[in-house]
Amino acid sequence: MKKHFFKVIYVAFFFILFSCNKKKLTEVVEVPLPSAEEKITMGIPDDVKANDGSFQLEKLAFGYDALAPNLSAITLENHYSKHYLSYTNKLNEAIAGTNLENGTIEEVVSQLDTSNEEQKNNAGGYYNHSLYFKCIGPKAGGQPKDSLATAIDKDFESFDNFTTQFKGEATKVFGSGWVWLIVDRSGKLQITSTANQDNPLMRNAKVQGKPILALDVWEHAYYLDYQYKRKNYIDAFFNVINWRKVEENYEEAISK
Repeated sequence: MKKHFFKVIYVAFFFILFSCNKKKLTEVVEVPLPSAEEKITMGIPDDVKANDGSFQLEKLAFGYDALAPNLSAITLENHYSKHYLSYTNKLNEAIAGTNLENGTIEEVVSQLDTSNEEQKNNAGGYYNHSLYFKCIGPKAGGQPKDSLATAIDKDFESFDNFTTQFKGEATKVFGSGWVWLIVDRSGKLQITSTANQDNPLMRNAKVQGKPILALDVWEHAYYLDYQYKRKNYIDAFFNVINWRKVEENYEEAISK
């Protein structure tokens, strides 16, 4: 076997096909894996810039290697600088010249026509990933405090019950999607899930509300680390939840 025969292997690790209104969306991401002779090199999050447009990436508040071993540097780098960046650029293209161009992302996802697949998928992809990356961090995990802890005890009876229900919802999502902790229209906390890049702010959501915590269960979020073992990824996610940020989200949601 020649030295460079496997110098670069492209692994298309994610193939999801789904149809909506007889339209199909395919996501195929090729991830270059290094050979035994090569070292993994990657930039830093601040180097990642979206094209000019209405929206830019939310800054990642930590380095790619900060969440290991729960999430590896290569997983975070691929997720942030490829998937999230792609949704950002495509969202800007999809709304350019429309009445959505000057709105906030919350206004965009709540007002867009959900039959417009290009706008829906990319606006959802941008909003969902923005929240996901803000809700995780190093030296995190544990349990929420203060008003959020009180609300969880009230609406789920205990943090343990909340954890069991959230993990259960994440485990049963078929295919690709998201799991959410939301403040519903009555001010109550609820756990819900959405398919693909939909979210609870959209008109087509079965359970509507303001998301305060997001878990990405698309395979691109975990496959390089956990392969098919989604449950292990879900458990690891609870080790990196930034509950202080989630509580800020909760306070903002109930104040409106």
